Amino acid sequence: MDYQSVIDKIRDEVRELWGQGRVADYIPALAKVDPRQFGIAVATLDGHEYSTGDAQVCFSIQSISKVFTLAMVTRHVGDDIWDAVGREPSGNPFNSLVQLEYEQGKPRNPFINAGALVVTDRLISLYPHPKDAMLEFVRSLCGNDDIYYDKEIARSERLNADRNMSLAYLMKSFGNIRNDVDTLLDVYCHQCAISMSCVDLARAFLFLSNRGVNPFSGKQVLSVSQAKRLGALMLTCGFYDESGDFAFRAGLPGKSGVGGGIAAYIPGNLAVTVWSPELNRHGNSLAGMAALEHFTTDIGNSIF
Repeated sequence: MDYQSVIDKIRDEVRELWGQGRVADYIPALAKVDPRQFGIAVATLDGHEYSTGDAQVCFSIQSISKVFTLAMVTRHVGDDIWDAVGREPSGNPFNSLVQLEYEQGKPRNPFINAGALVVTDRLISLYPHPKDAMLEFVRSLCGNDDIYYDKEIARSERLNADRNMSLAYLMKSFGNIRNDVDTLLDVYCHQCAISMSCVDLARAFLFLSNRGVNPFSGKQVLSVSQAKRLGALMLTCGFYDESGDFAFRAGLPGKSGVGGGIAAYIPGNLAVTVWSPELNRHGNSLAGMAALEHFTTDIGNSIF
């Protein structure tokens, strides 16, 4: 398969979508990003890499980081995490308080904000230095030690975290948050501010394509069962209340972030990431969603 020709073609096709979405502006630092950028990268399990456009430009991965923290927690606590967070699509905005109140402080899934806060809370309990541990984990997955937090975005996130603070305190009132809320928000805002390129993200997602084994180190990151279950959650819950549509259009397990990134993979084959900062009304990259639909159509391969 000539992946380079495929992604070059997609890069040219999605330009017509520029101007139809808008960058995330509820975090002021994200509002400064040039909206007319687009990158896509493919990493295959047989060691080949392909990229085009702005694939080497680092951006804030935002909610894509929830995949990494969930992997870090589940490999230590296993199924115990599901006592605190569910595994069903929410059908509501990713920062909804209403559903959380109705369901007595147990979030629907680990990829909405409330669920990710619970996972990060457990991460803090597991690691003495959780922010350092997150960077070390992500660096090991992509084989790049030059991965850092974007401090400006982390600070901007923290200064505008009122809704997340409300979610955390509500869950704490139900006994589902164990650590100090200010500490939790600091760690959570930093995880969202991890800065990576499409190339780095594609490499980092290869362990999911490889049945939980990091292809760069040969180490088992997750068990086969845990990797399978993480992929299932990404397929059903990875795109907020647009997850069903992404599964319908692209047919891949993946995770999006309001920084404009999307990371996805085909089991046993490859990982593919795309970045375009303009978002649709669901908070997913407008051009990114279209690009991955084109990608699986053009290569004639998905999980279905």
